[in-house]
Amino acid sequence: MPTPQIDPNKWVSKYSDYLYNYTIVRVNDSAVAKDLISETFLAALKSMKNFKGEASERTWLIAILKRKIIDYYRKTNSKKGKAEVHINYKDADQEGDWLEERVADPFDTTAEDDLENTELGLAIHKCLGSLNERHAEIFKKKTIKNYETEVICNEYNITPSNLWVIIHRARTAMAECLEKNWY
Repeated sequence: MPTPQIDPNKWVSKYSDYLYNYTIVRVNDSAVAKDLISETFLAALKSMKNFKGEASERTWLIAILKRKIIDYYRKTNSKKGKAEVHINYKDADQEGDWLEERVADPFDTTAEDDLENTELGLAIHKCLGSLNERHAEIFKKKTIKNYETEVICNEYNITPSNLWVIIHRARTAMAECLEKNWY
């Protein structure tokens, strides 16, 4: 079986817009999105020899990007005052230090936390109700139910660019509404 051919010289022109649209929805920060895409391209260059051709080049890049996004959130969340545990380990094959980030127990909530979550949920529903009905449906399908872009575009007969504009406007309206309605 011949080795699958990939062409990194064309990645930026062929995939950067798609990767950017994919990323901006998930991180909501243009500079971070661009950095993650650059990291993705760099990681792909380093691991080109591992590309087996079982998926398309774009799917392979998205898989790398997904891991970069997850790593970004892990890193971001690890800076929020969580305790760190250093563990020395030694086994038959290797030894070294290991850093584990300890997260607060999600079941250790107070009545105040429960009330705050309930109030936030009500505020979100109120704000979703204030959006244009079509935009609210599209926003929920993309951001809450994780529908694929193509499925939404086909259902509403819109282009991917139009979808991202609707999502951006809905996010902006939601943020403004939540600022007013949830304290």
